[in-house]
Amino acid sequence: MVQGVKIHSTVAAKAQAELFTDGALKFLAALHRTFETTRQSLLVAREDAQRRFDSGVALDFPTETAHIRTEPSWHCAPPAPGLEDRRVEITGPTDRKMVINALNSGAKTFMADFEDSSAPTFANLLNGQINLRDAIRRQIDFEVGGKSYKLSENPAVLIVRPRGWHLDEPRITVDNQPISGSLFDFALYFYHNAHELVKRGSGPYFYLPKMEHYLEARLWNDVFVFSQSFIGMQHNTIRGTVLIETLPAAFQMEEILFELRNHSSGLNCGRWDYIFSFIKKRRADHSAVLPDRKDVTMTVPFMDSYVRLLIQTCHKRKVAAMGGMSAQIPIKDDPKANEIAMAKVRADKLREVTAGHDGTWIAHPLINKIAREVFDQNMLGPNQYYNLRAEVKVAAADLLSTTVPGAITAAGVRENVETCLAYTAAWVGGNGCIPLNYLMEDAATAEITRVQLWQWVHYGARIADTGAPITAESVDALIAEVAPGLGRIVAGLKEENVRIAVEYLRGQVRRAWPSEFLTSDLMSYLAIRDGVEPGLQRAAL
Repeated sequence: MVQGVKIHSTVAAKAQAELFTDGALKFLAALHRTFETTRQSLLVAREDAQRRFDSGVALDFPTETAHIRTEPSWHCAPPAPGLEDRRVEITGPTDRKMVINALNSGAKTFMADFEDSSAPTFANLLNGQINLRDAIRRQIDFEVGGKSYKLSENPAVLIVRPRGWHLDEPRITVDNQPISGSLFDFALYFYHNAHELVKRGSGPYFYLPKMEHYLEARLWNDVFVFSQSFIGMQHNTIRGTVLIETLPAAFQMEEILFELRNHSSGLNCGRWDYIFSFIKKRRADHSAVLPDRKDVTMTVPFMDSYVRLLIQTCHKRKVAAMGGMSAQIPIKDDPKANEIAMAKVRADKLREVTAGHDGTWIAHPLINKIAREVFDQNMLGPNQYYNLRAEVKVAAADLLSTTVPGAITAAGVRENVETCLAYTAAWVGGNGCIPLNYLMEDAATAEITRVQLWQWVHYGARIADTGAPITAESVDALIAEVAPGLGRIVAGLKEENVRIAVEYLRGQVRRAWPSEFLTSDLMSYLAIRDGVEPGLQRAAL
């Protein structure tokens, strides 16, 4: 065992034995000791920024970095091997069957997700790392229930998304401190696979989530430089695509690219988290109350402005401007409903490619054909870096526009309650993505439902259908109606986890301000079930 490193769970013992080598633990400890102080200072800076927003200071483009935005000469690194053409990227958690199906889907890349579509139980995290290791070495084939799962000859290029900077990994401590969830996910994958990936003609590629400031991108870049040196890898081999999924980050896209420029592979429109952040960061702004979730589409002004600015920014700096996720999934038992849902997917992908995106996300292998057809017909080359969108002019006011046509309806409130409860109960039970009402819900979409319910209660919004106010008590009544039937619409939900979800949502709509992240709030349940002592867990969180 490495000095100062303690593992507080015996879960997934076989995976632990394979992953927690002395070399890997020394790497984890080195990352923690080098970067934890900076991480903590950046998290404090987020709190300071939120207090400024609450006091009425409007978000704007930083004045101290204007020279970076106006300097035309700098560009980001060229596309790394396998990332030249990213027209369709499939995303999903890291269980073994999902990894094989995603890599075989026909998509150009697979984003293996340790973040929003994965509940971070220790077993999920460690077995996921084993699955990715085996996939890279083409040793992942297996058989279950008489069905064989085998990797194809030309699988998708692998990209990994670690957790965000805000999350701790309480099941491992270094010098009696929990380590960063981001660094835990990154370090195990990088240490065990980086050289093997390069040997096979690819590389260590990452999606970087939830950043709120360009200094957080600088931290990732410093981690990349340190890590390449640590294992003796040529510098600038790593690539990171940043998800622009927080409102503050939308004002710092060029700065984020600049900080990562030698390791950058572009930006992505993380649309669902972006809506969540729009509400959360403007929690003190009564004018920012939004209508039903279904009405907050990619064509409303603040979303459209963010898309256009992201594409312009990326192409100006010669990197990929990736589109986002359509939440619709195939509907097997209703051809007419499926046709309507797939038409929405097709329209969304057409909007993206005609706007200038270089690729898009899908959540289900059966949607690959639709997305691929749209991009193949409208993007003849590997990307659209040449489309500079020079005509785009986006001001701060455009990114902050609260013009969103729609209404708050009784059905919308009920759907939010149902989704928030179902997802929360599933997550606490170890499942990070669930199909619900023919949409794929993950942490980001559930977070929208949570903060919308808080926002509507906090500002006394009224239901358009009836004029009735939305109160904590009316949400309680809906919870009481919805909770007993959740097991019929989401398989495998346990009563204990539904009770946790019910109490959590009841508490959330009564808070002065909404919690930052439900995943942070509920991580203690996963940690304790994994064997972390409650006292240590409180210290960790």
